[in-house]
Amino acid sequence: MLSIQPISFEEACTFVKKYHRHHKPTVSWKFGCAVNDGSKVVGVVVVGRPVSRVYDDGWTLEVTRCCTDGTPHVASKLYAAAWRAARALGYRKLITYTLESEPGTSVVAAGFRFVHKTKCDTWDTPARPRVDKHPIEVKKLWELSTVKETIHEYTGSTNRPG
Repeated sequence: MLSIQPISFEEACTFVKKYHRHHKPTVSWKFGCAVNDGSKVVGVVVVGRPVSRVYDDGWTLEVTRCCTDGTPHVASKLYAAAWRAARALGYRKLITYTLESEPGTSVVAAGFRFVHKTKCDTWDTPARPRVDKHPIEVKKLWELSTVKETIHEYTGSTNRPG
């Protein structure tokens, strides 16, 4: 039987370091939780401020890591728990990204809706050289929200919470 449990940031980072396919642990978080199978942790979720400044409006959080050991149904359970916790803290939106090559089954099962695809860019620029340590691939943005945003036809502005 799978159940949600608390986890420390350090324990979550250790799990991500061991099991995540293409990312290192994050450097910070707002909160996280784990799923255990009755004997051990089989997955963790890390939730923080949105990486993109566009979404960092004070009402939105981002699942920055969702990582499992391959146990079925754990990822969707983690995404759902993250959304419940975010709402309980007063947040109105939770976003996450998947690689285009990933099916997104877990985020769909947790109720996320597809928003759009991102462009595939490197963080490396002549002004600020960097070594990319993540997949350079199109990503899909997903969201859960308690607020219906409406785009005004003529102005292009949105009615956002705040």
